[in-house]
Amino acid sequence: MEEKIPVEPDNGIGDGATPPKVFSFSENIEEAHNKTAFMMKEAVSFDINLKFRGNTRLEGTVSMTTNSSRVRLDNVDGSVLVFDGENVYINPVSAKKEGARFDIFTWQYFFAMPFKLTDPGTVWEKLEPKMIDSTTYDTARLSFESNVGDSPDDWYVVYKDPQTNRLKAAAYIVTFGQKQEKAEEDPHAIIYSDYKSIENVEIASKWSFHNWNSQDGFGEKLGEATISNINFFSPENDFFKAPENSEIIKK
Repeated sequence: MEEKIPVEPDNGIGDGATPPKVFSFSENIEEAHNKTAFMMKEAVSFDINLKFRGNTRLEGTVSMTTNSSRVRLDNVDGSVLVFDGENVYINPVSAKKEGARFDIFTWQYFFAMPFKLTDPGTVWEKLEPKMIDSTTYDTARLSFESNVGDSPDDWYVVYKDPQTNRLKAAAYIVTFGQKQEKAEEDPHAIIYSDYKSIENVEIASKWSFHNWNSQDGFGEKLGEATISNINFFSPENDFFKAPENSEIIKK
């Protein structure tokens, strides 16, 4: 018969005490980034300078509610994209429409990713640890239930820093505008670095983009982004309204 090891009453946690919360992989990341403080803010804005292969891909200011229900992108060329919770609008109507819907959803998601890991519809699968630059990171696969967001077939392999529990990197596929099978032929990854504490919220100020595959991990560097002027704010009532004479972007 197995001998039981004697323990204190209540398993040693004291009379009526609450046991310490055991965080999941995703909850650990959200806790390290202080999701609670982030979600207490109404909105956040940041400047983004995004380059791929040395060429500027995007330069402007992204503003978003902290729950991502509304997003605004003010490009340096004066064009504006707005997601008002229902539709994506562009102004002026002569502005470049190609990639507009992708831009307004993708870059704000990469920024807000550490705070969205337990959103409704997220599905997690624990994976084996993986290496980046001779350091081992815990990893897990994030996918989504159908009908979640613009691209529910997307998936991510999320890397968690073993020392800080912060988000280190995420491999991903882009299914927007193409089938999942095609997207899986060309996965990429983002690495987060140069974290700054903005009102006690941990936010990465540097991103780098790489080729990636599940066998070899990170490959050639493809691009980088600088995130600056990060500010929490309370938007005016019409801040996320489409400007006059805007056009709806369907795809």
